[in-house]
Amino acid sequence: MNPLPSRRSFLQAVGLSAAAFGFHGSVYGQEKNLPKEGVIQGFEQAEDDPNTSKDWQPVSDRKVRMGIVGYGYCRFGAAFGFQDHPNVEVVAVSDLFADRCDGLAKACRCAKTYPSLEELVKDETIEAVFVATDAPSHARHCIDVMKHGKHVCTAVPAVYGSVEDADRLFEAVKSTGRKYMMFETSAFHADCHAMRKLYNAGFFGKLVYSEGEYFHYAVSVIPSYKDWRVGVPPQWYPTHSNAYYTCVTGGGFTEVSCMGMPSVIEALQPQNNRYKNPFGTEIALFRTTEGGMARMAVSWDTPGRSGEMGRIRGQKGTFYNKYDGLEKRLPKVTRPPLPPGVAAGGHEGSHGHLTEEFIRSILEDRTPLIDIAWALNLTVPGVVAHQSALNDGELMKVPVYSLG
Repeated sequence: MNPLPSRRSFLQAVGLSAAAFGFHGSVYGQEKNLPKEGVIQGFEQAEDDPNTSKDWQPVSDRKVRMGIVGYGYCRFGAAFGFQDHPNVEVVAVSDLFADRCDGLAKACRCAKTYPSLEELVKDETIEAVFVATDAPSHARHCIDVMKHGKHVCTAVPAVYGSVEDADRLFEAVKSTGRKYMMFETSAFHADCHAMRKLYNAGFFGKLVYSEGEYFHYAVSVIPSYKDWRVGVPPQWYPTHSNAYYTCVTGGGFTEVSCMGMPSVIEALQPQNNRYKNPFGTEIALFRTTEGGMARMAVSWDTPGRSGEMGRIRGQKGTFYNKYDGLEKRLPKVTRPPLPPGVAAGGHEGSHGHLTEEFIRSILEDRTPLIDIAWALNLTVPGVVAHQSALNDGELMKVPVYSLG
């Protein structure tokens, strides 16, 4: 297998720049594709489980002082339940639009507001910030947060179409020593969580093949800041699908060949979007760091069943909605308990678990699950995959990030 390329040599080579289980994905019909105010596919709330907090044990009685930035069309800043966590005090919020800022403050039961992230990060009483701003700003905003001495968690993706931004973000995490976590929802889907636990227990061996799918029919484009969602290349938003390898194994991808198909949706025509992106669907075939293969699909323009789904095949077993393999005595696998008052939330009940993981990582002074290496290994392969699709499936090297 080819040796892993350094990120610097990779940039020079390709010239990329800033330019028992029964789990299923959600099912959507065409009649449900028009977004409602504050609701998009995946944001449907999971049913409350009265037993979800039964075994929860606090690790500290102190409260992490949080700032939250971003309350756009999807009301993302308040969607993960920080305001309900017993170890959190939301001390300040921000949004560029005054009405949205007021709405976020009300939703988070917070009195202090700032007109921008740049102002909020100067508040020395804030210990950590949740960045729920527009995707093109994620890397820049997270770097700013950490340079002001604060921990940061962020909505996906970690970077937006830029390997250079990925390197800058990686260096910022290492140089500041602050905790960084990307809120990849697939990581805490019940099936992906089970895959990860069983993989770590040795029930799969190395993964020979994995596949992930993020299908989100975008016939009616979700409103976004400066229209960043309009025509976005599918593989620039790859983390929900790539999670069905990286969030199972902790590994990444070393090379990719990706094919794209032009879209019939008007907004996805290259002349109608800022990215000149011609594709509504991109299918990537990756080589993994274990030497296996992975097919990762992202599609904006195919109606029918949608959601975030995946399957894996290993040397010792498979997981296609349930484990099937050589091991016949499986441990019971459930997601961790949630604190009282914290709802599982949207994206198949992953929201509350992501918040709990980030807060616990601060209280326990440890690296969070989806750290900077995982975040970039989830995101950057899609950036390269889109470049491959633009070059008719050319096989391209993918940089792999590691904290050592």
